Amino acid sequence: MKLFQVVIEAFRSMGANRLRTALTMLGIIIGITSVTLLLALGDSMQRFIGKELEALGTNMLYVLPGGNRTEERRLRANAAPALTFADARALNSLGSLTGSAPALQGSFKLTAGNETANAMVFGVTPEMFKVRGWKLELGSGFGDADVRAAARMAVIGQKVADQFFYKADPLGKLIRIENTAFQVVGVLHGEGKQIDGGNLADLVIVPITAARANLVRTPFPDNVHYIATQGKSGQNLLDAIEDIKEMLRDRHRIKVDAPDDFRVENVASFAETAAKISAGIALLLGMIGAISLIVGGIGIMNIMLVSVTERTREIGIRMAIGARPRDVLLQFLTEAVAICLAGGIIGIAIAAGCAAAITASGKFDVFITVEAIALACGFSSLVGVFFGFYPARRASKLLPVDCLRHE
Repeated sequence: MKLFQVVIEAFRSMGANRLRTALTMLGIIIGITSVTLLLALGDSMQRFIGKELEALGTNMLYVLPGGNRTEERRLRANAAPALTFADARALNSLGSLTGSAPALQGSFKLTAGNETANAMVFGVTPEMFKVRGWKLELGSGFGDADVRAAARMAVIGQKVADQFFYKADPLGKLIRIENTAFQVVGVLHGEGKQIDGGNLADLVIVPITAARANLVRTPFPDNVHYIATQGKSGQNLLDAIEDIKEMLRDRHRIKVDAPDDFRVENVASFAETAAKISAGIALLLGMIGAISLIVGGIGIMNIMLVSVTERTREIGIRMAIGARPRDVLLQFLTEAVAICLAGGIIGIAIAAGCAAAITASGKFDVFITVEAIALACGFSSLVGVFFGFYPARRASKLLPVDCLRHE
């Protein structure tokens, strides 16, 4: 009951000096708004990066040719390229992989009717759809027989279909890639960034043999730009990487002491690096918000010291009628915490409104989590206790006689 009376008295004192209380509270409001919103932005950024990397596939491995010097030496020696179609077929026999698929790629001009645009075109084998997890919204894609025949057929992304065949069924229609006609046989499902360039909804997929015959020129007929592989779920990707290196070094007849003429990129390592970077940025954003909250806390200390000076006679009267030093300490400490909590609630409400506005813009999803609210409230209470303790303790140490003499 006594604590309840102290709280009531604290709010009564705050109401007696409304303007000063509001200005004091303003620093806490700005601080809590900053902390809550920046923590929410950091959390949203981490979730966004995680979602994008998940779409790329964290068990994906990409085998790429070695550096330019390696390629130049091979060209001068008229040797085979670093990565070949046959290498991709050989990697399919590894037990640590679910599959591998070669790819050629490039940016080319698309034309259909009066529409013209540039798009990333991939020449692949049917295994690429399985390895990359590509699914079809419409159509049936192409098979091994189409690859052997270098059939001029294409699977297009959803945005490409909407641009060139708006409100019309694209299946069976012709789309020209650099003046070569390809028949649309399928439309990809979904969208999302791809690690090898572009957005899934903007891609055009053709048989790798058709890409080589009509679009992509390579120094050697069996040359590929890279090989996409997928490690088996639940297995260590490092084992798969070692298997890939062992097989390719053997196929390329690389001596024991010679460096690889290829490299294996691990998407999971990108995910770990991105997670560390995003966590660091989120922590930095939280610290920036905390600095503004500390500035607000210093403002509370200043105002509480002024309040103690103004209310010295009141403190003396309280002590004269029986109030103990700890009662005075509790009274002023409660007022500081009440100001911080009230400012914290208002700050959280403002942060929630800002987050809702950012989300409504459609550019970025920001959500105020329960953890962020609890952290903001707890932090604001700690600020009130920390910065309010010194003025409260100073008030409790005053002597009743000196207080009553104070003018």
